[in-house]
Amino acid sequence: MSARIIDGNALSAKLRDQLAARAAALKARGVIPCLAVILVGEDPASQVYVRNKVNGCDKAGIRSLHDVYASDVEPAVVFARIAELNADPGVHGILVQLSLPARFDAAAVLEAIAPEKDVDGFHAENVGALMQGKPRFIPCTPYGVMKMLESENVPLPGAEAVIVGRSNIVGKPMAMLLLARNCTVTVCHSQSQDLGFHTRRADILVAAVGRARMIAGDMIKPGATVIDVGINRTADGKLCGDVDFESAREVAGLITPVPGGVGPMTITMLLTNTLEAAERLLP
Repeated sequence: MSARIIDGNALSAKLRDQLAARAAALKARGVIPCLAVILVGEDPASQVYVRNKVNGCDKAGIRSLHDVYASDVEPAVVFARIAELNADPGVHGILVQLSLPARFDAAAVLEAIAPEKDVDGFHAENVGALMQGKPRFIPCTPYGVMKMLESENVPLPGAEAVIVGRSNIVGKPMAMLLLARNCTVTVCHSQSQDLGFHTRRADILVAAVGRARMIAGDMIKPGATVIDVGINRTADGKLCGDVDFESAREVAGLITPVPGGVGPMTITMLLTNTLEAAERLLP
C-alpha cells in the first residue's frame, strides 16, 4: 500500500482564491484588510517566513506592513510600535515573528498585542477562548491541519488521535481542536514512555517535535492519517519532516509531505485570520 498524499500547496491555492474574493468584497465596502508583521534580528529562517507572509498578503489582496529591527534593538522600541499598531484602526492583524532574541520576554511581547488583532492566536485571552471551545482566532498551523483533515473527509468523531509534541504553538492547540471534534486524544512528549506504543494506536498521527525523521513506518498504524508538521534541515541541506516519509508512506493511508504539506497551509490560515479580524468590524 502507498499512502495518498495530502497536497498542501494545492489546497492552499484553492483557499487563497477564496480569500482574494473575500478581500475584494471588503474593499468594496471600504475596508482594506491589513496585517502588520514585526521581525527582530537577522535569523535567515525568520526572514524567509516573514517574506512568505508578506508575499501571501500581496497575492490575496491584503495590505501588509513590515517592520524590521536589528537584534540589539531596545525592547521598549518594539513595545511602542506594537502599541501604535494596536491603536491604528486600519490595522486588523499584528504578528511578531518568533523566535525573538534571548533578552526579549517573548510572552510579554505576545501579551502586548491586542487580543482582537492577535491573528497568531497566542495571546492568553485567545488561548483561553480556544480552551473553552469558543476561539476568536485559531493558531495558524493547527488551523491548517484541521482544514487538511476536512478536505480529505477524515473521520474525526471517535478517532484515536496521537500528537507528538506539546508546544503552545502546535501540540496543545492541536489537542484542543481534535477534542472539540470528538477525537480521543493522546499527547506525547520527550518524557513519554514507549513512543511507538502510542503512535501505533493512532488513526490520526500529528508529528510536531522538530526531530528529523523520528517517526518511522513501523511506528504507524496501517491506514492511518499522518500529518507531519516538522521542518528540519539535514546535513546535506535538504528539508525533511519529523516523519520518515519513504517508510511511512508504505503504511499510512494519507500523509503530508515536507515540503509542500502543512507549511503552505500555515500562511494561508494566517491570512484567513486577518480577513476574519477585518470582517468582524463590518456593521
